[in-house]
Amino acid sequence: MRSSRDFRQAYRRGRRVHGDFAVLHVRRNGAGHPRLGLTAGRRVGGAVARNRLRRRVRERYRQVVAPTGLPAVDVVVHFRPGAADVERRAFYGELDRLFGAVAKLGAGGGRRRRRRRRRPRR
Repeated sequence: MRSSRDFRQAYRRGRRVHGDFAVLHVRRNGAGHPRLGLTAGRRVGGAVARNRLRRRVRERYRQVVAPTGLPAVDVVVHFRPGAADVERRAFYGELDRLFGAVAKLGAGGGRRRRRRRRRPRR
C-alpha cells in the first residue's frame, strides 16, 4: 500500500486484530490480492529501530504469509511502543498468530456498523 487514502480507510473502516507488539487493521480491497502497509510512530523507537521492525515484517510476510495466501485485503501493521525491544523469535511468533487471525477473518474485513437506537419523542 502506498497512498495515504488506503491507510486512512484501513484505519477507519477496517477490523482490528490486536497483539502485544502490533495492531493489524484489515479491510477488503478491490485489487484482487493482499496488500501490506506498515506504520510506526516515534514512540516505538528511533529510525533504526522502526526500519528494523519494518524489514522484519516484510521478511516474515514474504517467507510465510505470501506463499500460504491471504484473501484480497489491505493489512496495515501498526507497531506498539516496546516492539523494538522484543526478541526476534517472540516477535515472529506474534506476527504468525496475527496473520493467522487475518486469514480466519477471510474476506470479511470491514467494520460492522452499529445502528443507533432512536429515542422516543416526548
